[in-house]
Amino acid sequence: MAARAGGNSAPPAEVEAVAASWMLEFCCCCLCRHFGDGCLAEFQRWSDVAYALINGLSKIPAHQKKTVYLCQLLIRIAKGKKLECHFENYKRISPLESALSFWTLLEREEIQLEKLHKDIRQLIQIQSVAVYMENGYFKEAAEALQRLFTGSESDKPLRMKLAIIIKSKDPYVPLLQTFSYDFLIKKIKSYIELFMKGNETNFLLQAATKEVESQGLGAIIALQSKAVNADENDKENLETKQRPHAGGKLEERTAVQSLNGLQNVEKHGHALVSVRKRQRWTYNEDLKLKSGVKEFGVGNWTKILVHGDFNNRTSVMLKDRWRTLLMENRWKITV
Repeated sequence: MAARAGGNSAPPAEVEAVAASWMLEFCCCCLCRHFGDGCLAEFQRWSDVAYALINGLSKIPAHQKKTVYLCQLLIRIAKGKKLECHFENYKRISPLESALSFWTLLEREEIQLEKLHKDIRQLIQIQSVAVYMENGYFKEAAEALQRLFTGSESDKPLRMKLAIIIKSKDPYVPLLQTFSYDFLIKKIKSYIELFMKGNETNFLLQAATKEVESQGLGAIIALQSKAVNADENDKENLETKQRPHAGGKLEERTAVQSLNGLQNVEKHGHALVSVRKRQRWTYNEDLKLKSGVKEFGVGNWTKILVHGDFNNRTSVMLKDRWRTLLMENRWKITV
């Protein structure tokens, strides 16, 4: 234990509190960076660290409220499409609805980002409804709509549009496609960039940077990072080539696709590298797909793929084929 002036030891509790504060700030920076980079494994690792540090706080210090709220927000946004995940005692609250509560707390800590705040709030509200619809839970989508909107006049136009969309039971209407989950992630990344600029003086980050530079490790870390990024880019390029694009227009890759990328790698994914020709979907494959959706639900493409015995297909292909079937036979397909 370091000695203070006068030879007295610093109280252990105070020392731990200061150290934990530094660690939490550093942890938040790591979460932001890995969220932006789309590195799922590292993001999850730092999520666990963040939870441990936050749960150890008996009270959130005023200067760390923003940090805690942002950590909680990113963790929930990253799990936003996983309706089986629950962060609240009331299990009907989806990850995105839980994220909205922390976004509200963040808004109260800032006043200079009104436009960005409003955009992200609306996107979270829209996607909270859209995720339920994409999974075929239209009753739950209607219940979420009631919870999300308080009845204010400013929210009325959006509330009415979403109510009509829920009644139509069509998750692919232009509004939901325009204000998509990818667009939400893009806006969150914009917010993260601003946060990171304001936290460049992070103590642990600066100390670690000086240590790396003094040890001459910078070049080694840069080479390792370059190798990892190259490997991840190869995987992303493969997925992009295999994905059919509506109208021949390439979709913009965003952080959410990277975060979910590891979940779309199948057991035999590497064997598909040599499969370049697009296979036509057979009648039997369509039947297997419909049967899988009926058993496991819309969105559980990996489970459907494993149990459906599809030949040279990926979960992304199943998702796109289901969308095609919906567009071709919107009112005929029953699950």
